Amino acid sequence: MKDIKILGTGCCSKCGETAEMIKKIAAEHNFQGSIEKIDDIMEIIKYGVMSTPAVVIDGKVAFVGGVPSEAEVNSWFDAPTDCCCGCCK
Repeated sequence: MKDIKILGTGCCSKCGETAEMIKKIAAEHNFQGSIEKIDDIMEIIKYGVMSTPAVVIDGKVAFVGGVPSEAEVNSWFDAPTDCCCGCCK
């Protein structure tokens, strides 16, 4: 199960737009993981992100500095998740 964090202080509309797009596409994929919006600047800095919005998937920065395309967001949900034996990688 994936853990998705959207990083952004909320100072611009791009952070909200990114969060809404990810939530919409997640619902279309029947996503069962967690989606969290992080707006605390100290928490954002821990990821080494200097430009927002940014997206962190399973603890790794996947996207930084703008609104991702719908195709890119879809690819995050289409990618195989970790399986028990590693054969899916």
